[in-house]
Amino acid sequence: MTDRLRLGVNIDHVATVRNARGGDNPDPLRAALMAQEAGADGITAHLREDRRHIRDADMAALKEHLTIPLNFEMAATEEMREIALRTRPHAVCLVPEKREERTTEGGLNVAGQANELAYYMRPLQEAGARISLFIAADRAQVEAAHRTGAPVIELHAGAYADAWAEGRWADRDEELRKLTEMAAYAHDLGLEVHVGHGLTYDSVGPIAALSEVRELNIGHFLIGEAIFRGLGPAIAEMRRCMDVGRA
Repeated sequence: MTDRLRLGVNIDHVATVRNARGGDNPDPLRAALMAQEAGADGITAHLREDRRHIRDADMAALKEHLTIPLNFEMAATEEMREIALRTRPHAVCLVPEKREERTTEGGLNVAGQANELAYYMRPLQEAGARISLFIAADRAQVEAAHRTGAPVIELHAGAYADAWAEGRWADRDEELRKLTEMAAYAHDLGLEVHVGHGLTYDSVGPIAALSEVRELNIGHFLIGEAIFRGLGPAIAEMRRCMDVGRA
């Protein structure tokens, strides 16, 4: 494949900063529009059960004002499905969620609930949402995701990113091997493959090089970099690193 690798920018942590102080600033919508102008191919936002960052009104505003796809990350609950059906985003990414976690710690256990997820997804698919399942780079999870009828998976890159950041090179290489093999396997099954969680300028290259991967979703690192260089330049540098890796 030679198609351009897409970049989805997650703006959750603009809302984290806003909520730390209260009020309306900084505005996640403004960040999303800046990311759109800077060349993001899509915007990702995770509406959590506890509303710790993104809020319901943020999702509505993003859907109203964006001209690029909105990817609605959410847990597979009745409340979130109702909100997604009202919001009608381009894509819905189902993720595991625990109140006590700081961030999403692992992939969805699709292998243990494939039938239930297939039933849960049906109204969203009928409404036109493209469903993605956020899973570990594990053969059983990939196979289960395929059985649900979801067209897309997003492989959790957290263990790879953590190993890179901590200088555990053998672990990094092992996690990259898993991501490489499962991206190829999922592609062979007919799934579109995305990757996300924890990627940085340093670690993105080997993931961008995987020809089966069509999209990367990156948030926390870019919002952090935006403090020092601005959101537009931070996204432009990530785009450059992705393109170098792809080439």
